[in-house]
Formats: sequence, structure tokens, C-alpha cells
Amino acid sequence: MNLSSAGIIVRSSVRKALLQATLILVLSAGLGVGVNALRSDRIPLVQDWPLEVQMTDGQGNRTDVGLEEAVRLFHGGSAVFLDARPKDEYERGHIRGARSLPFGQADAHILEAIADTDPGTPIITYCDGPYCTLSHDLAYMLREFGFSDVRVLVNGWSLWKEHGLPVVQGPVPVPDDK
Repeated sequence: MNLSSAGIIVRSSVRKALLQATLILVLSAGLGVGVNALRSDRIPLVQDWPLEVQMTDGQGNRTDVGLEEAVRLFHGGSAVFLDARPKDEYERGHIRGARSLPFGQADAHILEAIADTDPGTPIITYCDGPYCTLSHDLAYMLREFGFSDVRVLVNGWSLWKEHGLPVVQGPVPVPDDK
């Protein structure tokens, strides 16, 4: 037997083994789904987690903020609002006084965005859409930086506009170099 014949035999054996492994996996998955479907205490294959579950931290504390509370903090001037959307969306419109901190650039700009913010200051992150996760991810990052009162205004931009609350358009402010 020469080397090319041995190579063909090895490749054929490898293909056969891969085919068998794939068949075993498919049959196992099918059997598992079938048994689960027959059980009275079946495990749902897809689950829509309620907002209450999605918006809690490891200690069971809520991490979201309702519109009414966000408006109260806004008018009281006691909270910092951070817009987690991309810069161009921020420039097309944002909550008046909100700082732009696009989540995609947060690693590079987080320190300058919150440099004047005390760790106990309420921070409200927002983006747009009920399924937008940018604000959730930014809130998590801020907690990792030691900020204790960080909450998410779910669907913040749309919700804020729909209620006729103060918004502005324009470029991201450039900090003064004094």
C-alpha cells in the first residue's frame, strides 16, 4: 500500500466518524426534545423573561427607573443622564443636559464623562427601544467603576419624547480646556 492509498483510507475513516458523531448528536437532541415535550413539568425551550427579572441585580434590587422618578430626578438636578446611543443619534436629539457616552466607545471615554461625578450620585442611562441593551451594558460598566446608584430608563429616548419632556439637538459639547 502506498502513501496516497493510506491517505484516502484515513480521510474516509475521518468522514465516517464525523458523520456518525453528527448523527448521534441529532438523535440525542431529538430524543431530549421529545422526552421534554411528554413531561408534565417540561422545561420551556424559549422563555420571555419578564422585565422585573431582567432588571434586577444579583441582590434582587431593581436596576431600572420609572419615567416619573427619572423626571423628578431631572427637574431636581440631582441625577446625571448618560445617553448610551451612538454619537450621531445623540446629535439628532437627546434629553436636555444628558451627556453622550456611546457604549461602543465607553472604555475610552468613561473617565472624562464621569470625572466630575461623585460615586453616590444617581446616574440614569438610556438608549432607544424596549430591547436596546446599550444602556444596560453601560449601567453595568458604571457599577463596576464603583458607582452605586446607576439605573436604566428602559426605552428612555422614545419614552422621554412621547411625554413631551425637555429635549435638545446638536453636537456633543466639547469640554473647556482651562
